[in-house]
Amino acid sequence: MRTSVRAGYDTVVRVTTASRSIDVAERRARLGARHRLAPGHRTDSPLAVAGSVLALHATDPASVHLAVAARSVHPSADAVERALYDERTLVRVLAMRRTMFVVPVDEVAVVHGSSTRAVAARERRRLVGYLEEAGVVDGEAWLDRVADLVVDLLEAKGEATTSELSAALPDLALRIEAGAGTKWAVESTVASRLLAVLAAEERIVRGRPTGPWWRISPYRWAPMSAWLPEGPPALETSDAQATLVRAWLRAFGPATLDDLVWWTGWTKTATRAAVASVAAVPVDLDGAEGLVLPDDVEPAPPVDPWVALLPALDPTAMGWKGRDWYLGAHRPALFDRNGNVGPTVWCDGRIVGGWAQRRDGEVVHRLLDDVGAERAAAVAEVAGRLEGWLGEARLVPRFRTPLERELADASP
Repeated sequence: MRTSVRAGYDTVVRVTTASRSIDVAERRARLGARHRLAPGHRTDSPLAVAGSVLALHATDPASVHLAVAARSVHPSADAVERALYDERTLVRVLAMRRTMFVVPVDEVAVVHGSSTRAVAARERRRLVGYLEEAGVVDGEAWLDRVADLVVDLLEAKGEATTSELSAALPDLALRIEAGAGTKWAVESTVASRLLAVLAAEERIVRGRPTGPWWRISPYRWAPMSAWLPEGPPALETSDAQATLVRAWLRAFGPATLDDLVWWTGWTKTATRAAVASVAAVPVDLDGAEGLVLPDDVEPAPPVDPWVALLPALDPTAMGWKGRDWYLGAHRPALFDRNGNVGPTVWCDGRIVGGWAQRRDGEVVHRLLDDVGAERAAAVAEVAGRLEGWLGEARLVPRFRTPLERELADASP
């Protein structure tokens, strides 16, 4: 494959060797099968769903349940709750791009070693700085002491909310200021930031929320030992990154290096090293260089037609930086200004519209592409099933997008 790029006033010819070309149709077929959206690939196991997309976005708590429901044969919010809090096969972690995810508990070590460890170090340094600006003489020592108190208390109690921890540990009432001297300065108690550091260090986890699954509410904190009695195994960063890249390419490949850099939040240097370590193979993606695993070069089989209503921040919609092959021209309607996707309607591996839930519980949608009468009827049927499944649940995405807001606020 021969491509040309402009560098200053000169044209630079770059020659790459691709083992084969993978067109958009095959990419969409892979997406439907590997992300468990096409018929015959769905499952009633929340653990299997999470594993198929590596991690479920959990910034908006309802998205976890909705993402699993869209990939299930028999959707069940209770099944997700059991996996998270009773069986504890899934766990919330702060991970790639400093984003909250739900991941299989067996993958905590990989996520921590590849991504969260660096996030934790940054957050700890930042908090130590805030503590010392607040008058603490040795912020590191203070943080270590209070962190141990928090973990010991959670080990004894089993779980507790931030308020309950603050009532039991007066140190957590210390006031700090973030962004001092700027227009973004915010003063608060140290509690929330300290707990976030402990979560990033994989010492504690966000457990069951105090409200229902569809509503943003405070979490009960629990010790990591409740999920991993021995703690997550310590992995070298390079080994963990290679493992994560291998799993990511299995789920999201073919994809470009830029896609992987964006999804992980790593530097290009670190990402290239991890790609090299798994011996990723170049493929042609309509003129761009993509990557697949060496045992994943053969053509993927087609999948049966499918439609789905995916939630805000769904891992499929947020899986790639380059989204034209499945998003088309719909970005302004379906994403907010910070790049967060809202609820989307999918048809055979591409986004064709958006949806929302109104205050009375009605699920409404709008198609932005002409998909034909048969596919439009299938979308309407899925929307009706989702409305019935939601029942009394009422959804308000944390990051509202233009079309979602318009649909939700419109009069019936």
